[in-house]
Amino acid sequence: MLDYVDLEADLDEEERLIRDTAREFVEEQVDPDIGEHFEAGTFPTELIPEMGELGFYAPNLEGYGSPNVSETAYGLLMQELEAADSGIRSMASVQGALVMYPIHAYGSEDQKERWLPDLGRGEAVGCFGLTEPQHGSNPSGMETYAERDSDGYRLNGSKTWITNSPISDVAVVWARDRSADDEPVRGFLVETDRDGVTTNEIDEKLSMRASITGEIGLDDAWVPEGDVLPGVEGMTGPLSCLTQARYGIAWGAVGAARDCFETAREYALERDQFGGPIARFQLQQGKLAEMATQITLAQLLAYRLAELKERGDLRPQHVSMAKRNNVRMAREQAKVAREMLGGNGITLDYSPMRHLANMETVYTYEGTHDIHTLILGEDLTGIPAFE
Repeated sequence: MLDYVDLEADLDEEERLIRDTAREFVEEQVDPDIGEHFEAGTFPTELIPEMGELGFYAPNLEGYGSPNVSETAYGLLMQELEAADSGIRSMASVQGALVMYPIHAYGSEDQKERWLPDLGRGEAVGCFGLTEPQHGSNPSGMETYAERDSDGYRLNGSKTWITNSPISDVAVVWARDRSADDEPVRGFLVETDRDGVTTNEIDEKLSMRASITGEIGLDDAWVPEGDVLPGVEGMTGPLSCLTQARYGIAWGAVGAARDCFETAREYALERDQFGGPIARFQLQQGKLAEMATQITLAQLLAYRLAELKERGDLRPQHVSMAKRNNVRMAREQAKVAREMLGGNGITLDYSPMRHLANMETVYTYEGTHDIHTLILGEDLTGIPAFE
């Protein structure tokens, strides 16, 4: 596997074990069938408990069954899972960074004990309800609201483009609390089998087909007071979750690009044209050299993020730079790899076209490329372009 400047030489024993475990899982359990799932528009749900058994959900958290592994180990896990397919990494990323993380960071002790062990084992599935039909890049404009009712709240509104929602047991829903004067955004743990909750699936997607995507409909859905996250109010809550998830995406995109590179290199060495392998041609070598360089630069950025995160110096803007750069890189390298495979590159027998289609979604979700550009622009100039 491409590691041109030997970054993995510095991994400790636990990090190597997690990398190897994830790589073996992908090779044996995911790769043989993922193309068929992509074509059918299905997610291999039978892998959910197995991924839990292997500790793939939020292993960088501490306690409640989570082993508190290093941020590098967590990044390597995301890298290996997305080398298989963005849908596999997205399942683990949502479950860990967008569901388990807010419960761990902002939940009550009862909420942590109720949900974290089951989510960590894959015995329960969670989703994250922030994006709305009219509010994607501007989540602070959300219209979903909660109003106090007896010893709980009634929730009304809709969320869309929600990974895992059709198979979720619990949704972390962010809504405005109309019972308070300033209507702060609060987090609610909404069990999806409650009256007034619907989780319809979104189908006919041309990207992220091996991922379950849906909506969350809330029609006077009642949530008890004990299911409100007590430790946070305002947009700090959902945005902090997105920072965690975007960190994983920055690593995951490297895995997708690396898989495209390895597929293209192997193909170039085996594909004979004009009396020999196409890898002997300067044009093909130039493409491979550029791919390897861009992937290596993205790897360096991901490893640096892990160092900053481990010591508490990581800022959301750092993550914006890495998400923006690494996903763009993966999108471009998937295109080059598909090109190197010629006509064969559009078939399910090879992964680059599937990765390329998936990257169109990853390029957009968790903050579009343009939004992350403006986040960096504001950080560099002090002038917000959003206003």
